[in-house]
Amino acid sequence: MSEKITDGLSRSVQDYLKAIYYHTRCGEPIGTVELARTLSVEPASVTNMLQKLVAYNPSLVEYQKHRGASLTAAGEMVALRMIRRHRLLEQFLQEVLGYSWEMVHHEAEELEHVISPYMEDRIAAVLGEPLYDPHGEPIPNRSLELFVDPNFIPLDRLQAGDIGRVRQLDGRQEELFEYFNSIGLQLGTAIRITQRNPVDGTLRFVLDEGADEQVIGPKIAQAVLVELAPLPEGGR
Repeated sequence: MSEKITDGLSRSVQDYLKAIYYHTRCGEPIGTVELARTLSVEPASVTNMLQKLVAYNPSLVEYQKHRGASLTAAGEMVALRMIRRHRLLEQFLQEVLGYSWEMVHHEAEELEHVISPYMEDRIAAVLGEPLYDPHGEPIPNRSLELFVDPNFIPLDRLQAGDIGRVRQLDGRQEELFEYFNSIGLQLGTAIRITQRNPVDGTLRFVLDEGADEQVIGPKIAQAVLVELAPLPEGGR
């Protein structure tokens, strides 16, 4: 059912539904101003589009002027379908075509709107039904179920002495990947927090024991998910 809905929607509508999905995963609606900022459009255009999405049959969005927008069950299925296509394409681009991980997001963003359900299925089959994309982000399965590992937490929550292993990076922030490459931060890299600034949340850290100490700001740290490693015997 979601395939039929998805393939009948414009690229603009698909992008709106994905953006709303990402912003409302915590359960809170997203306001028109924030959505406009995310999509680089005028707030008036957002309001107009949201009204159209409410009027779809089935309705794709729930929208109240002073509360914001959230997805209906149908809208969420469309968003998850697009996320599945996007992340499968990213994995295909890297694994089969040899793209570097900082290049795959933009390419997948273009292709996700034009591939057919058949091509989506063939890519998944050729890749062996992958669970994660090149950035460690989970790929919704064929039933559009998305597994989120509760053990993965944002790097900015770590305290001095904590040790984690990098498990997932926000693939939408492709401008950060050149920076990650430059400091040696990759999936699977061990990271130990040496100091946390209590005022601005800036973190000092080392990647893999013996490396030079580096600094990362809280905004960038939010794009990095880690799995906490057991502390060495004796604590911090």
